[in-house]
Amino acid sequence: MCPSTDGHRLSIGIVVVAVRPSRPTLRARASVPRLPQLYPPLPRPHKHLRRAVVAPSPRLPPPLPLPSGPLLPMARTWTMADASAAGLRRRSLALLLLLLVAAGHAVAGASGIRVDPIRLPSSAAFREAPAFRNGDECPPPGSPEGRVDVAMTLDANYLRGTMAAVFSILQHTACPESRHRFDPSRVRGRISRSVRHALDQPLNYARIYLADTLPAGVRRVIYLDSDVVVVDDVRKLWSVDLEGHVVAAPEYCHANFTKYFTDAFWSDADLSATFRGRRPCYFNTGVMVMDVAKWRLGGYTRRVEEWMAVQKRKRIYHLGSLPPFLLVLAGDIKAVDHRWNQHGLGGDNMEGKCRSLHPGPISLLHWSGKGKPWLRLDSRKPCTVDYLWAPYDLYKAAATALEE
Repeated sequence: MCPSTDGHRLSIGIVVVAVRPSRPTLRARASVPRLPQLYPPLPRPHKHLRRAVVAPSPRLPPPLPLPSGPLLPMARTWTMADASAAGLRRRSLALLLLLLVAAGHAVAGASGIRVDPIRLPSSAAFREAPAFRNGDECPPPGSPEGRVDVAMTLDANYLRGTMAAVFSILQHTACPESRHRFDPSRVRGRISRSVRHALDQPLNYARIYLADTLPAGVRRVIYLDSDVVVVDDVRKLWSVDLEGHVVAAPEYCHANFTKYFTDAFWSDADLSATFRGRRPCYFNTGVMVMDVAKWRLGGYTRRVEEWMAVQKRKRIYHLGSLPPFLLVLAGDIKAVDHRWNQHGLGGDNMEGKCRSLHPGPISLLHWSGKGKPWLRLDSRKPCTVDYLWAPYDLYKAAATALEE
């Protein structure tokens, strides 16, 4: 269900948009020269930023055009997200947005869930994206042929970031397809209070229920957080060989794995034995390829829920929705190239300090961490990497920031 502009509370649903890749792979660096039109210039980029290769393509597309023309009602933001018909490939991509939005009202929550009043921005706050047009070869709505399914969660606090993420994906092409509803009541009763209360919104757990929410015909889905920008053909991520695993994701084995769990967990012999014989690696659930069919067959939703129930009785982990995934899947996933998760761009979680890009190829930029690029840009205290997010920002005020 797309946002309306009548000021009433909105319900929860999933928007599915089919899109086709068409344009050449983008390089984030190609858009940086246009950014001073939106924001004050930043100091010379860090050497790592200058060295980073965002996508190995011999041809650079022209810089992203700044949105112009009449305002686009917010309700059409996704359904109108077509794309240029030039160079269409015989592939489609379905974009699923789990919506949890409210205008001027707090969404009702359960015990242990912090819900702050939020205001849905007016449709006039956003500009129309550059025109995208459906190609003649778009498959009929609901057609599974060559389809790539991408799921994202969205609430009003992340609306601006989600629109930028969708826009970055839709630099390929789009065809409206179908919609599916998500019931938040399935999650609220299972969530306990956590150290980071803000993470304990029901929507953060929606990814657990993707397999149960999607139609039976969906056998694989890419899940992406709302604070990402895709600068490569997402079909490359879709095509990863899972090698029999239920999930593929960027995996990290150098971090202190024990920090995700409490002393009560590690002091319990039965609980701590969960990781016996498994690699102490965590993975980022903000970028995942999920074998939906295998997830359903293996009862993974139930297995994650069982750990959530333990957490309610006996606090065994920190940090919201990641630990139950680790308890079920850590050490048993297909690791994908880290180019698909240039993460931590939100900065240090304690102090919010800026971070530089890691050298090497990049396909996805992820502002995980305390800071979000739209907030830092608005405050005129951006990090250098935020200039890579700004070309996808459709927020109207960004274009007039220098004039005010």
